Amino acid sequence: MTTLDWNALSDSERQAALTRSDIVTDEALGSKVAEILAQVKQGGDQALAELTQAFDRRELGSDWALGPAEMASAAERLSPELKAAIDQAIDNIRRFHQAQQPQSLRQEVAPGVVCELRSEAIEKVGLYVPGGSAPLISTVLMLALPAQIAGCQTRVMVTPPPVNDAILYAADQCGIDTIFTIGGAQAVAALAYGTETVPKVDKIYGPGNRFVTEAKTQVSQQGTAIDMPAGPSEVLVIADGQANPAFVAADLLSQAEHGEDSQVILVTDSAELAQRVAEQVEAQLAELPRAEIARVALSQSRTLLAQDLAEACAISNAYAPEHLIVQTADPRALLPQLRAAGSIFLGPWTPESVGDYASGTNHVLPTYGAARTVSSLSLADFQRRYTVQELSREGLDGLGRTVITLADAEGLQAHANAVAIRLQENQG
Repeated sequence: MTTLDWNALSDSERQAALTRSDIVTDEALGSKVAEILAQVKQGGDQALAELTQAFDRRELGSDWALGPAEMASAAERLSPELKAAIDQAIDNIRRFHQAQQPQSLRQEVAPGVVCELRSEAIEKVGLYVPGGSAPLISTVLMLALPAQIAGCQTRVMVTPPPVNDAILYAADQCGIDTIFTIGGAQAVAALAYGTETVPKVDKIYGPGNRFVTEAKTQVSQQGTAIDMPAGPSEVLVIADGQANPAFVAADLLSQAEHGEDSQVILVTDSAELAQRVAEQVEAQLAELPRAEIARVALSQSRTLLAQDLAEACAISNAYAPEHLIVQTADPRALLPQLRAAGSIFLGPWTPESVGDYASGTNHVLPTYGAARTVSSLSLADFQRRYTVQELSREGLDGLGRTVITLADAEGLQAHANAVAIRLQENQG
C-alpha cells in the first residue's frame, strides 16, 4: 500500500487518491448482456439451458430446481458446528430485521381530512446468490431472511451450480422452498422476464460479477426494480496511534482477499501506526490462502496520513466507503462526524467480518461512493410505502377552495371541477 501525506497533496492528487479502481464501462459487455437478456426473454427455459452449457459447461438437466428433499439431504451432510454457526447468525439477523417493522401512521391534518402512511411487502422477489470460489452462505441469510420477515409471498432464489450443502441448509432455514441452479446474466433475465419454470419477480436483490451487475442495471431500466448497483468490495479504516496494528491489518486484508478489484484504505493521524500496519499486512499476507488476490488489491490501495481525526473523518466522508471501521481511543465520539458510509464498525472488537456474517446488520451495501445517497439493505427494501387519504363532507368543504385555487393557477380545470362539483352537491 502506498502511503500519502494528505496535506502535501494538491486538490487533483487528493481526488486521485480517493479514486476507485475503474468500474469497467465496456460497450462490448453491455451488448453481450443485452443479447443474453433478449435470448432468455424470447427462448425461456431452452435459452437458459443453452446459456448454461455455453458459460458454465454444464447441462441444465431435469434437476435444476432443488426443493425440500435436496435441502434435507444437505442438512444431514453438514457438520453440527457449521449448522450451529448458521443458526446463530440467523437468530441475530432475524432479531435485528424484525425490529425494523414499520409503524403505520394516521394523522388528521385538518378537521375531516385524514392522511395515512402504510407499508406492505413487495409480492415477488428474486434473490441472487453468487457462486464462484467461495459459497456465500451469508448472502443467503442477508437476502432470504428480510424477504421472509417482510412477508414477500414469492421468494425465488437462484445460484450457479454446483450448490454447496451449506447454501441449501441456509436457504431451508430461511424459508426458501425452491432454488434454481442458474447464474450469471441469464439468471437475472429469468427473474426479470420469467420462463416456463422460473416465475417473474417484481424486484431483484443480491451481488454478482460484472455480467450480473450489468444485467441488473439493464433490467432495472426495463421495469424490474433492483436493490442497488454493486461494485467491488471496499473498506476504509480510521485509526489513531493507539490502534492495534495487527487488528487494522487484518481488517484491511479481510476486504483485499475478496477480489483483485477490491480496494482498502487506511486513514490515520499517526505515521508510526501506518508503518506498523504495513509490517503487519506483509506478515499476515504470507499466511493467507488467497494472498495473490489480496496482493493485487493492495497494489491499488493506499494509506493516507491526516493531520488529525477531524480531517480523517472528512476524508472518509469524501470517499463514502462501503465499510467504515473506526479504531480510535473513543470511536463513538467520531460517529456524529461520519456522514457517508454503508455500514460503520466501532472499536477494536468490531471487525468488519461480524457484519458480513452474524452481528445482525445486513451486508448488502452501497459501493463506489453511492453511500452518500444510498442506504444499506434493510427490511424497508422488501416493502413499499403508500399513502391513504379520506375526507368527510365537512373536510372537503374546508379544503376544497384551496384545491380549486391551486388547480386554477396550474391551468388544470378538470382537477378544479372534480372538487367544485362535490362542493355544489354539499351546498345542495
